[in-house]
Amino acid sequence: MENKFEEIKQFLDEEGRLVSLPAKHKKKLVALYYLAEKIAADREYSEPEINDLLDSWAVFGDHATLRRELYNKRLLDRKEDCSKYWKEKSVPPLDEFVKSNV
Repeated sequence: MENKFEEIKQFLDEEGRLVSLPAKHKKKLVALYYLAEKIAADREYSEPEINDLLDSWAVFGDHATLRRELYNKRLLDRKEDCSKYWKEKSVPPLDEFVKSNV
C-alpha cells in the first residue's frame, strides 16, 4: 500500500480491499480516492462491470453506494442513462481532492 493511503490502512484487509467505508469525512474521501485509483482511466465500464470492480476492491457489498459516492465526488462519470461509467479525466492529486471536498 502506498504511503498516501496510510490513514485508511485500518479499513483495508491484507489483500488491500476496503472492508468498510470510514465514517469520518476525510478518511471517507481518501477511501473513495483509493477506489478510484483501481478504475482504468482509458476505458468505459457497463454498470455490471463497474459493480464487479467495486465489489472486488470493497468486500462489504455496497457497490451502489460506492458508485454514487464516486460519481458525486467527480471521480467517476457516467452516461445520463447510467449505462456506461468511466474514470474522470481530470482527477486532482489526493491532497487537492481532499481539500476541495472538506
